Amino acid sequence: MSESAPRPTLEAVAARAGVSRATVSRVVNGFDGVREPLAERVRRAVDELGYVPNQAARSLVTRRHDAVAVIVAEPETRVFADPFFARQLRGISKELTAHDNQLVLLLTEDRDDHARVARYLAGGHVDGALVFSLHIDDPLPGLIQRAGLPTVFGGRPHWNGGEDGVRYVDTDNRGGARDAVRHLLSLGRSRIAHITGALDQTSAVDRLDGFRDVMADPDPALVEEGDFTAASGERAMRELLGRRPDLDAVFAGNDLMAAGALRALREHGRRVPDDVAVVGFDDMLPIAEQTEPPLTTVRQDIEEMGRLMARLLLRDLEPGTAPDETAGAGPSGVVLPVTLVRRASA
Repeated sequence: MSESAPRPTLEAVAARAGVSRATVSRVVNGFDGVREPLAERVRRAVDELGYVPNQAARSLVTRRHDAVAVIVAEPETRVFADPFFARQLRGISKELTAHDNQLVLLLTEDRDDHARVARYLAGGHVDGALVFSLHIDDPLPGLIQRAGLPTVFGGRPHWNGGEDGVRYVDTDNRGGARDAVRHLLSLGRSRIAHITGALDQTSAVDRLDGFRDVMADPDPALVEEGDFTAASGERAMRELLGRRPDLDAVFAGNDLMAAGALRALREHGRRVPDDVAVVGFDDMLPIAEQTEPPLTTVRQDIEEMGRLMARLLLRDLEPGTAPDETAGAGPSGVVLPVTLVRRASA
């Protein structure tokens, strides 16, 4: 049996390039101070020999792990059942991969999980953290702060109005909700109900505030809390119909709850949109196109949110690593625009 070829060393690269070992080390570890002709010779030697840097040794030199923790403050069953999370993770993964960083996924469901995540972050395994789907009483921000890690949050933080320099990427939830309700009013609907998301999350609060902005003084009987799941939308719709059977429109806080609401309306013999018009939020394909009827909804670019979260963090970790597309968006927060997508449900 033949033995595999020995792994190329830093010394072998230096010999091939005709430079010192220190010069090779500076180039492969991304340091400045090497003239471009020499750097190009090193890069060519790396390619020719198939040299792969030893990550442990590289970390000792650069104090970087090229790994980022992505923390989702939801149980595993929710993360893998809701396509919202898959889209946001896809955007994050694409950006991190493009800059040769590893994604380390951490999920939290109970206090034991929080302690485990805190130990991992304090252990110095990652360079920074991306956190989303936070709930108002979640201890994660404090744990991350104690770990001293650069962090970007998905969604507007609830503390201090997000104006304390905390990095975050969000969607114009309030504006999108206003657009949804104004559209329903333009159709002549007046008894408009709202199924909220979990009100311990700022996205749900912002969408409820947008609903109230337009409805001014809505009947409390026309508001029912859900939790962003289809089952909660179905349950909430039944509750609303029981209290206000004369309602003629529903704005659901996301597409999954809207899909659940459509099921409940069918069960109660209500035609959509003839009897009740329905608008969702997310434009989550294929859900929004495959409901019956197809769903009018507010589109947010979920994958772009994830990409910008990663880009902001990379910029903080190593200025210049990623182009600063967010310049001018404010010192800490980026809020992405939304658009209303009209289909057959309203």
